[in-house]
Amino acid sequence: MKITACEIPDVLLLEPRVFGDERGFFLESFNQRAFNAATGLDLHFVQDNHSRSARDVLRGLHYQAAQPQGKLVRVVAGAVFDVAVDIRRGSPTFGQWTGHELSADNKRQLWIPPGLAHGFLVLTDSADFLYKTTDYYAPEHERCIAWNDPTLAIAWPLAGKTPALSAKDANGKPFLQAEMLARTESSGSSRPARSRPCAALKADATA
Repeated sequence: MKITACEIPDVLLLEPRVFGDERGFFLESFNQRAFNAATGLDLHFVQDNHSRSARDVLRGLHYQAAQPQGKLVRVVAGAVFDVAVDIRRGSPTFGQWTGHELSADNKRQLWIPPGLAHGFLVLTDSADFLYKTTDYYAPEHERCIAWNDPTLAIAWPLAGKTPALSAKDANGKPFLQAEMLARTESSGSSRPARSRPCAALKADATA
């Protein structure tokens, strides 16, 4: 698989090898050994989730204040604009967001480490969204940051439309009032910053 490091440290864009012919295609969507080798991580996924959403549905920005979850996300039908926001106090990219289109066609996956908030906007008539998590869902610790927070200023590709939101997501907290996660060992400015594109290729591995 091809691994590309994004501007937020530890957020990785994964592109699996796809073998196709006139019959269709085959890909290995996850291989623990290959994932660990390519990313340098040693972690364990405990839960797999699958959601289906209609066009213009926006989910997020979600995170858990305790039992933070790392997420490996992908789309198997349709397309979404997927966003991760760094909410780790002390991180050089605190308050920065990064966004990427994930689709059934491009077959990309995004690794979002614990300590980031996550959300997505559906770009097609519907989208099936799959994700693996490194900790269990804990509703008592679930938190939500407003999708349209002016401090973050996420450039959702809405083309002037209003997204379809759940009651919880419609009442997300402003970024500056949200409960942030523990300070990391990294240092740097804590001023929010706009996103930048993924950086150069980080690693390659055969899956």
